[in-house]
Amino acid sequence: MNTAIETLDLTVHFGPLAAVDGVSFHVGEGEIVTLLGPNGAGKTTVVETLLGFRSPTSGHARIGGLNPVTNHAEVVHRTGALLQRGGVWFPMTPAQVLTLTATYYDKPRGVDELLALLDLRGCAATPWRRLSGGEQQRTLLALALIGQPTVLVLDEPTTAVDPEGRQVIRDLLSQQRALGCALLITTHELSEAERLADRVVIMQHGRILTQGTLADLAGDPVVIVDTTGPIDVDDLARQLGAPVVATSPTTFTCHVANSSANLAIITAALEAAERPLVSLRSRASLEERYLALLEETR
Repeated sequence: MNTAIETLDLTVHFGPLAAVDGVSFHVGEGEIVTLLGPNGAGKTTVVETLLGFRSPTSGHARIGGLNPVTNHAEVVHRTGALLQRGGVWFPMTPAQVLTLTATYYDKPRGVDELLALLDLRGCAATPWRRLSGGEQQRTLLALALIGQPTVLVLDEPTTAVDPEGRQVIRDLLSQQRALGCALLITTHELSEAERLADRVVIMQHGRILTQGTLADLAGDPVVIVDTTGPIDVDDLARQLGAPVVATSPTTFTCHVANSSANLAIITAALEAAERPLVSLRSRASLEERYLALLEETR
């Protein structure tokens, strides 16, 4: 796997403050790496430096082997970016801003295709100032994709997006990975990291605490169940002899191993509650590992 994004001993100072302090990681082609950490961890500063909007104090950042400051135009051309700051001129509509931006590229992606992929056709003629937060975020993602980039750098891409819109974004990002695109996604939401990432980099106070696959960062095993509505989590916990936590009205985390006996109990409980199983996945609890790491650095 070729490396598409790389930082090596990257340090960025704001006066005496080290906002980023010796950060090293990489993202390969066809890979999603999630930069995970609380607000203020330094994630956005890493992204801005990778895109050439800030110069490193020391160390280096590279996209496609290029220095994003000295080779800024080429890096911008091959990279799609979604940042927390910035937006679209208020009177413009999604269709208008995508059509305008497409003129900057030799081989842009089709405007109608992006409007359909990101479920924006219903608001394509709505001025920016009248769009919901989720519609604005999906428009910004469409702008990041229009140049058919080989690298995507996305800062909190699902912020202000409703659950249906989040699934649209997740599906599209998975498609980009399958096409060989390298994706660096920052978030402070554990569920997004679990759903999307091939590898996770956890930051706090400008430093990397740990990095690796979800299996590498394993804590206690859990089974995560998605269904169509609420169930009696206390009753299921009694049957399993282990805690069961509702993380949403339709998602439940069972703190048990993925054994045939436990799966039989879970399946029977869903059938009794008349809640069809939508999906079931098993992994160690990233949340427990993440919270323990943050607690150690306080």
